Parts: sequence; structure tokens; C-alpha cells
Amino acid sequence: MEQLLSFGSGEAQLAMMVARVVIIVVIAWLLERLVRRIIAAFHGYMSDRYADARRVRTVEQVLHSVATVTIVIVAGTLVLSELGISVLPILATAGVAGIAIGFGAQSLIRDYFTGFFLLVEDQVRQGDVVEIAGKGGAVEEMNLRYVRLRDLDGIVYFIPNSAIDLVVNRTRGQSLAVADALVKSSQKLEDALAVIRDVGAELRRDRGIEASILGDVELADIVWNPWGLALRCRIRVVPHAEWSVRAEFLRRVKSAFEARGIQSP
Repeated sequence: MEQLLSFGSGEAQLAMMVARVVIIVVIAWLLERLVRRIIAAFHGYMSDRYADARRVRTVEQVLHSVATVTIVIVAGTLVLSELGISVLPILATAGVAGIAIGFGAQSLIRDYFTGFFLLVEDQVRQGDVVEIAGKGGAVEEMNLRYVRLRDLDGIVYFIPNSAIDLVVNRTRGQSLAVADALVKSSQKLEDALAVIRDVGAELRRDRGIEASILGDVELADIVWNPWGLALRCRIRVVPHAEWSVRAEFLRRVKSAFEARGIQSP
């Protein structure tokens, strides 16, 4: 009789253990589904805010990976505990290993943290012209590990995200085409400024370039040099158009100066 009671009690304990394990697994599965829904809502929010689909996918994958690993570790620990397997030695070993790995991978961890916030805060996009870590160029690729730049000479730089403490973005929202129109000191400024305004108006009427220009030419400064004057002009343009607009503006200013007898050094 005692053996039957003991056997029945053992079956009940086994059933309870199995039930608890099943409950843990089901809760973990439900949490994973909930995380997917939250990340999907986050994806919709990011997609409405940012046009860069690759950036959104990268952030989404990071969040999903972190959440999944956390849920699996917690659920696995609880299941092992229910099965009667002590998790203390495992946790102790993992702790020691984690400390060792942490010391060896500090820069890698900083890379990922910095890269995550660069993506979320939308500081840099693929195609932007930026200056970071003392290097400048167009962003060809960016991820959680590094940013790849290519400068005007075609040189490619791989910059770890942990090395980025300041981002200078030259192509965000709008840009300025800045150019110096050079004239002799003896030249009447009003004549030169009239030519510059006429050239600016011509650019805005030019169908091939008008879409790139957002405002009239402005006189930002007059710089006095030993050889003459530099009339510093600027034009608000769309991103990435500052160099082509600047080149065309200077070309036309030179031609207009020559046609109207404006002397330049």
C-alpha cells in the first residue's frame, strides 16, 4: 500500500513538474509573440519617420535578437531549475566567462552601442557626406560595427563606431553652396554685386539646375586680402547639390565678369 502511495505521489510530482515546464515554455512563447508585435509597431513608427528601410531593418533585427536571447536564457534557467538541475555552477561559469569576454571585447561592445544609437537617432544615413573621426567622405555602408566612407580621392575608410564622438553631416535637410567671387580692390562693389545677383537669377531660371536651388544668392561676407576682395556668396541648395551648383555659379560669374569688364586679380 505504501509503495502504491509512493508511486502515486511520484507520478503527481512528475505531472506537476511537466505542467510547470509546459507553462514556462508557453509563457516564453507568448512573450516572444508579444515582443514581435511590439517590434512590428516600432517598425511602423520608424518607417513613417525614416525613409531608409535598411536602417529600420537593422534596428529591428537588433531589438528582436536581444529580446529573443533574453527570453530564451530566462526560460531555459527556469526549466533547468524545475528539472532539478542546479543552475548555480552554470551561472558562475557564465559569469567568469562573461567577465573575461567583457575585458577582451570592450571596444566591440562600444561599437554596437554607439552604432545602435547612431541608427536610432538618425545621425548618419547611407549616401550622406560626413566628417567623422577626422575622415570625410560619402557614407557607403553603416551598421552596428562600423561606418564605411569613401572620400573624393576614392580612398575607403572603415571607421569603428566606438571611434565616433562627433558627426559633421554636410547633406542633412539642406546644404549651402559657398563660393568666393574675386575682384580687385579698385573695382566698384555695386557693379560686381549686380553681376552676382544676375547670375543667381539665371541659375534659378535654368531648367537643368533650378530644382537643386532653394533660395537666391546671398552675400555672406567680404574678405579683404592683399590682392583684392573676396565676395563670399552662398546659395541654399538640396543635399548633394552644393558642389555642382558652386562650380556652375563660379563658371558663370567668371564669364559674366569678363563680359562686363569686372576686373578680378
